[in-house]
Amino acid sequence: MAIFNRIRAAFRALTRESVDLNDQELLQWLGIDGTTSKKAIAEATYYACIKMLSETMGKMPLKYYQQTSDGRINARPNDAARLLSTRPNRFMTPSTFWTTMEYNCQQFGNAYAWIQTNFKRKRKYGGEYRVVAYWPMQPECVQILYDDAGIFGDVGKIYYRYSDPINGKTYTFNQENVLHIKTWCSENGILGKPVRQILVELVESAQEAQKYLNEMYKSGLSASAVLQYTGELDQKRRLALQNEYNSLLTGAKNARKVVAMPIGFQLQPIKMSMQEAQFVELRKYTALQIAAAFGIKPNQLNDYDKSSYSNSEMQQLSFLVDTMLYRLTQYEQELNYKCLTDREVEDGYFFKFNEKVLLRTDSKSQMDALRIGVNNGIYTPNEARALLDRPSMPGGDILMCNGNYIPVSSVGQKGGEDNGGN
Repeated sequence: MAIFNRIRAAFRALTRESVDLNDQELLQWLGIDGTTSKKAIAEATYYACIKMLSETMGKMPLKYYQQTSDGRINARPNDAARLLSTRPNRFMTPSTFWTTMEYNCQQFGNAYAWIQTNFKRKRKYGGEYRVVAYWPMQPECVQILYDDAGIFGDVGKIYYRYSDPINGKTYTFNQENVLHIKTWCSENGILGKPVRQILVELVESAQEAQKYLNEMYKSGLSASAVLQYTGELDQKRRLALQNEYNSLLTGAKNARKVVAMPIGFQLQPIKMSMQEAQFVELRKYTALQIAAAFGIKPNQLNDYDKSSYSNSEMQQLSFLVDTMLYRLTQYEQELNYKCLTDREVEDGYFFKFNEKVLLRTDSKSQMDALRIGVNNGIYTPNEARALLDRPSMPGGDILMCNGNYIPVSSVGQKGGEDNGGN
């Protein structure tokens, strides 16, 4: 497939003695657009929000379970679970894979991954298709087709057409062979819209504000001024005089310098402070609006005006429930539909991300929670030790609880009158 040509080209770029970070082959393979996306990602709040969501997705391990009559148990991994939890493809770790998928989803509105399979022949049963790798695809190179005429075989199915930017070839994949994750904003339930498309004016205004601030620093935080002269000057001499005093009075290197003015000249500064323009307030308001569109909490942007570091744990829980829970549900539903066979679904197998890694507390709170769980028969001692990465101990697989506890139905009854007098 041509995707391997793109990977080899990117690998050659990575293994050169000096790597150019503007290498278009490398940027294209990583799913980074060279124009609009690079401009949008340069805005600080926008960058911080995408970084937060992508890294959060990458830090949660994917688990493979089976629901049995005895409850949920860790299942023996199939090919898909083994790849997604150890090495989705030869170049990516699971954290890198999920981070790339979430970045593409937030930046472009949709994230795609080709499920590569091969046919393995068996001597007795004929053979079967097995998953061998998962490859992220560039969202801007994917086109979704709805086959309403049965051109590809089945009427009413969706197909993904991928145009390889390296060799120009086009490939069409069945919908069962492509993982497709989208944002919450979708008009038809098939394609998602990126946040930057919805908040284009906010992102652009935030970039202009940053550009204005950068220019202020370059000019030594000096405001504009008008140079007055009572005599007559032609246009050529006026421009020369203007350029001379611009070089003497502007720029960080000229900050806090004194320049002597000739007789007849008067310098009148045009004052417009940032406080008068409410520059800081507007910047902060714009940043909070962008963060709210991504579902990022203010404390995650180091804004503690209405919160504190002490209650950031509750805000982290709010971030999990309000923002990441929807993202995790979408990932899990897509994986359970396209990475499991019908027989595996019937047998109770399913994928689930371990979101508890986002709620890790300090050592004292963690020990108190485990102590309460063990003393009330929720955890066995060995289960609590496993949560602390400690080895199991003999006799630690027994549930324990307070012996004074009695069933609610027995409250108020005299001893010996219930349970047949025993």
